[in-house]
This record gives sequence, structure tokens and C-alpha cells, in this order.
Amino acid sequence: MADSKRFVLNLFSGQWPGSAELTQAIGRSVAALERPPSVLAVALSGGADSAMMAVHAAIYAQRRGLPLHCLHIHHGLQPLADQWQAHAHDLARQLCVPCHSLRVEVGSTGRDGMEAAAREARYRGLADLAGAVGARHVLLAHHRNDQAETVLLRLLRGAGPTGLAAMAPATVRDGLVYLRPWLDIERSLILQQAEGFCETTGWQAVQDPTNADDKYTRAAVRERLVPELDARWPGWRGNLSRHARLSGELAQVLDEVAGEDFQRLEPSADARSFSLKAWRGLSPARQALALRYWLSLAGLRMPTEARLSDMMRQLRGLHALGHDRQMRVKHGDVFVCCRNGRVQLVDELPGPKTRFPKTARI
Repeated sequence: MADSKRFVLNLFSGQWPGSAELTQAIGRSVAALERPPSVLAVALSGGADSAMMAVHAAIYAQRRGLPLHCLHIHHGLQPLADQWQAHAHDLARQLCVPCHSLRVEVGSTGRDGMEAAAREARYRGLADLAGAVGARHVLLAHHRNDQAETVLLRLLRGAGPTGLAAMAPATVRDGLVYLRPWLDIERSLILQQAEGFCETTGWQAVQDPTNADDKYTRAAVRERLVPELDARWPGWRGNLSRHARLSGELAQVLDEVAGEDFQRLEPSADARSFSLKAWRGLSPARQALALRYWLSLAGLRMPTEARLSDMMRQLRGLHALGHDRQMRVKHGDVFVCCRNGRVQLVDELPGPKTRFPKTARI
């Protein structure tokens, strides 16, 4: 272990100033917030990316007099997980920054696989840790390479235009604001800083073997597709990152249009219902947009294109058939119903189930 006092002196005296580009990117991300944070946190796994985020966040926070906390999630999925936890705490100790750990249980993989289950567990854990230290803003170390891979994965999975926005510079989840200052930063710069940091301090980032195990989807893209893309189209990462930014702008415009359309549908005060007649007056594309917007307001998962089309088909046929009371579409833990000309979200349906036709799932 490197000597902590010597290390801190090197870091904050300018003998090891880090990368001005990386530190300034953090500053721009924080400056873009409506209100400056009183406490800042950084998700620290112990890998090169998150370690450099912790180091440069420490430089930024020290200059600003801003309290900083490192948050480490222990998934328990790898034999070396205990060592990674200790290594993350060692880095935070050398930075003179408090580090907090939480062991999480990765639940059933379900239809989205182990990667998604681990990601969900990680976000739940980060929310718990951030809440315990009073932080509402958490820095994540995603970079341009991550962004390009995410766009590519979503393309392969059939995501629509708004889905190709991939990772946003700032997102709100579980009451926390997650900041990704490095989405326009090439990973090569981060790795260069990690190497210099190791030479100066002796602290070396951990290597997660799953990052190169192609049984995992993202690793398969990274190990199999990326080398070919690098060889034939060297600028592909920048192109896909730019596409993500443009898709993000498009998503914002569509969200604004959907919000304006939804307000014209005579929504209830709790936004759980709206006028079927008013909805039918929209164009088909805006009908779909308004439905997705409505479901998102309730925090519900987006339906597939095929299932959304089926819901729209049923809603369009209700007035002509006169069977609006018989429509019920199961969506997650709620039902989409239509009663007295109002499309509604209902938690439980009254009366015997036999009065309804067979439930459709979306």
C-alpha cells in the first residue's frame, strides 16, 4: 500500500494533478445542475474507470470544498469480490474520502439475464448507500466506449429512435440524480491516467473477468464485434455517440409533444385516466406516443411495439362495438380498462372475472 500522506500531498499539491480534461468534465456536469449539490458521491467498483472517476472527483471536490463519498456495491458474484471491496476502500482511504459498502443479493435472472439483474441490484444498493450519507447526486464513470457499445446493443435488440439515445448525461432514478460526465471521453485517456496513477501511487485497478467473458452479451459485443469495427470503421464510436446525442434530443422533443397531447386528453388529477374520445382524435403515431407517455407517468414498463399496437387496436374499436366495459389489458401489476369513455389504470378489477373476456398481456 502506498503511503497515504505522501499520496495526498502528491494529489493535491499538483505533483500528480490528474487529467484537466477529466476533472473539467466533472465540473461541467455539476455546473449544469439546477442546484449545486451539498454532497457528492461516486460509484466505485475498483476498476480503472470508476477508480479514475473517484480520483478526479476527489480533486474536484477538494478544490470546491465539497463533501465526497465513495459507494461500493458488493455483488458476491465473483470469488475475488471481498478483495475488490477491500481494494476500493484502500483507494478511498488514500484519497482521504469515506467509502461505504453494501452487499446486495442478485435476484432471479428473469428474462433479461444476469447482467440486468446485477445492474438492478447495483442501483438499489447505490440508492440505499447514497440515502445513508445524504447524497442526492452520484457520479458514474461511463465513457464514450460504453456509450457506443450501448447504442450498438440497442440497435441489435430492435430499439426505436428514442431508445437509441442510450445513456443520458444525467438521469433521475429512485430519487437520485446520476451524472455521467465522461460520455464524450475516450477510454484510452482514462486508462492512460490509471497507468500514471499506478506508477505514482502503487495502487492498481482490479480486473473483472466478466468484462472479457463472451457468454455475457456486452462482453460478446466487445470481444467479437468491436475488433472488426475498429479495423474497418475506426471512427464508429464517435459516430454512434453522436447518434446517441441526436436521439436524446429527439426523445426530448417527442416527450414534450406527448406531454402537450396528453394534457388535451382531459386527464384526471392523478393522471390515471384520460378521455377515449379525445385520444381517438389524435393521429395514430401520436396516439402511440400519448399511450407510452401515460404509462411512463405511472412508472410502468414500456410495452413492445406489437403489444402496444394490439392495445391501440382494442381502444379504437371500443366506440364502434359498444363494449368498452369489457376491455381489460394486463400490464405489469395493473389493468388498462375503459369505463364510461375513460381509459383507466386499475389495480384490481371488481366483480367476478367471468364478466370479462380473456386477459391480454402486454
